[in-house]
Amino acid sequence: MEELFVCLHRFGCKMGCKFCASSYTEFARNLSSGEIVEQLLAIERDEEIKVSNVVFMGIGEPLDNYDNVMNSVKILNNQRGINIGARHISISTSGIVPRIYSLADENIQCTLSISLHSSNDKVRSEMMPVNKVYPIKELMESCKYYIQKTNRRISFEYALAKDSNNNLRDAEELAKLLKGMLCHVNLIPINRIEEEARMIRPSNESIMQFRDHLNKRGIVATIRRELGGDIDAACGQLRRKHL
Repeated sequence: MEELFVCLHRFGCKMGCKFCASSYTEFARNLSSGEIVEQLLAIERDEEIKVSNVVFMGIGEPLDNYDNVMNSVKILNNQRGINIGARHISISTSGIVPRIYSLADENIQCTLSISLHSSNDKVRSEMMPVNKVYPIKELMESCKYYIQKTNRRISFEYALAKDSNNNLRDAEELAKLLKGMLCHVNLIPINRIEEEARMIRPSNESIMQFRDHLNKRGIVATIRRELGGDIDAACGQLRRKHL
């Protein structure tokens, strides 16, 4: 079973997340739906594999390129297109609230992933400028609407950074925020990027304590398997490299 993470923009990202290398590369333009689908076709052709899972999470914010993403999802899902089941397609967002409502109304059984990274507005705004426009309260309201509309579980992405958002007080605040929601927390040990030296990976012990606290509070949490760090291609490290 092969999984593909697709890019949504032609270099760079406008969202400005401090822990993500894509934010430090100049934004050029959105990709068309055809260019998005072509990534899958090119990988299958060049690597002689069959892609069965697609994740819209790479260079760019999927819901900032909404129409092209939706068109490409329909091509990927259509039996006369690529014929990948909707439940094998994931869409990640930093929290573009109006588009989360739109996605809920699409009636497509994709998986929605929300890049949360903090349950505190001050901390999240420092990490993710989008929070200044769509704060946590508004984001949670849109997530609850999505769950009610689709009956689908949301995956909350949470990048753990030492001395920033990784202590047990943060875990308790997160548990309170997500209490009663149909959700899963995907814990991501933060990956180093050159531009943000302050954000470093916590210890393994701290990461496991954070996970265990959430689980004890009834929030299903797992630690993401780390891949690609040796070539600067892990979560948050993608960017254009000038050779």
